[in-house]
Amino acid sequence: MTLAAAAPQLVNGDALKDFIGRHRRLFVLTGAGCSTDSGIPDYRDTDGGWKRAQPVTYQAFMGEELTRKRYWARSLVGWRRFGKAVPNPTHHALARLEQLDKLGLLLTQNVDGLHHQAGNRKVVDLHGRLDTVRCMGCEQRSPRHALQQTLLALNPPWNRLDAGDAPDGDADLDGHDFSSFTVPPCPHCGGVLKPDVVFFGENVPRDRVATAMQALDAADAMLVVGSSLMVFSGYRFAHAAAKAGKPIAAVNLGRTRADPLLSLKVEQSCADALAFLNAGASTPGTKEVA
Repeated sequence: MTLAAAAPQLVNGDALKDFIGRHRRLFVLTGAGCSTDSGIPDYRDTDGGWKRAQPVTYQAFMGEELTRKRYWARSLVGWRRFGKAVPNPTHHALARLEQLDKLGLLLTQNVDGLHHQAGNRKVVDLHGRLDTVRCMGCEQRSPRHALQQTLLALNPPWNRLDAGDAPDGDADLDGHDFSSFTVPPCPHCGGVLKPDVVFFGENVPRDRVATAMQALDAADAMLVVGSSLMVFSGYRFAHAAAKAGKPIAAVNLGRTRADPLLSLKVEQSCADALAFLNAGASTPGTKEVA
């Protein structure tokens, strides 16, 4: 089919409530806009452009020791708050959607694990989880909080630093000399330690994409919450939904890459748009869970 390039229908929360009610099984894709109310900044402005320099690439992280020092120094400072983030009303609303048996799968581009904390079980972390560290040599996984203690022990002066929060557990430490920062190797094989997330320039694991596409095939409609879909790894699912003739609704403050594919769009904060779910409001077509 040809994908029409029409503007989405801008609607209010009542229309979104009706959209959710009319569809038995939703494929939900979430982005950074879900987590801003938890104190985690997002990357993009309302026009979909970068608010700051692009994140570190996989190639730079793996190829340059100084880049790894810079990354882990900023992470040491940023983790103090990121690691304590808790779910906000948007996460709880989407957990409620699963309780109402309306959710086929929640595919999140976020790496904060907050959907899991809120109670969602049908979740695929498209870009991985920041609370896990991966050895690029032996593939051992370990908890991020354990590495935090090691980083602090090896770099005590950095524990006294504070900085503004940046997206995904990062912190703004521009102007610092990172050359003396010590990054430990993998305790098992001496390999390079990397957060278990997909960096820019790195491929999303095929099994995650396949699982998500299978869930999309089984869904009646797609709901995008808090994502501009500017990154292809997320946009591809909106494109596939439109190609299959499935209606797509989006909640996002500002432009999305998929605007021409949307059936309706709500330009409100995610929490406001989904507030009816947290309020226990009856949604047409839903089944209450005992």
